Amino acid sequence: MNQFEQPSFDPSSMKKYIFIGLGVLLTIIILSNIFVLLDATERGVIFRKVINKGIDKENVLGAGYNIMAPWDELKVFEISEQQIEETMDVLSKDGLSISLDVSLRYRPNPQEIGYLYESFQNNYVERLIRPELRSAVRKVIGQYTPEELYASKRQEIEDRIEESTREVLNNNYIVLEAMLFRSIKLPQTIKTSIEQKLAAEQEAQKYEFLIQKETKEAERRKIDALGKAEANRILSASITDNILREKGISATQELAKSNNTKVIVIGGGGDGLPIILNSDN
Repeated sequence: MNQFEQPSFDPSSMKKYIFIGLGVLLTIIILSNIFVLLDATERGVIFRKVINKGIDKENVLGAGYNIMAPWDELKVFEISEQQIEETMDVLSKDGLSISLDVSLRYRPNPQEIGYLYESFQNNYVERLIRPELRSAVRKVIGQYTPEELYASKRQEIEDRIEESTREVLNNNYIVLEAMLFRSIKLPQTIKTSIEQKLAAEQEAQKYEFLIQKETKEAERRKIDALGKAEANRILSASITDNILREKGISATQELAKSNNTKVIVIGGGGDGLPIILNSDN
């Protein structure tokens, strides 16, 4: 062959390369649909399109690589704890408008995501969680006054709303972790009135405490005085003339031993006790 002669084009070779390329591409596509990778916080269920059509609710795919038929579809759910926040205007028992900021933490039950998808697809937050939370808040708040919500029964109200919401969500494959009022906004006049009432109650409680304290202190002093009076009575009753004379003689004997110059008159007192005349130089 002449070195300047161009090689002839072979259509059959070109077709072979095209078929090989298409085969490789098809293999990649098939394998990518057969082997699916789920993260640690993900779970999946298979929507079967050919055999046993529908969601395979009983077989939940876990984290890592999973195998599925290429014609089926994978439905993925995030199972880690998530949070929604709601700002609501609700009516109290006496018809006053109250603004609430509520947060709710939840997660899907990993073993029941097939049932969750069957009931709500992937839109369970908007179709289930938010409506049930709002319904529970309105229902419970409507049974209390603003004062009870703002001060005395806030924890009780939170507990009732959480319990009501938990019951519904648990029956629909959702685990409620916690619910919390982030803020409560009352009309300013109502808020001021409640704060003044609370301040007055605290002042009254303080005054009552002081009265009780003073009463107890007076009782203590009375008991102490009665005790001392009783002790003196017992002591006076126990002292006789003979005892006094004996004590006087003992004291005289001790004084006689002293180096100081004294004049002791025995029996000089009207009660028979010695009289001691000190004549120190």
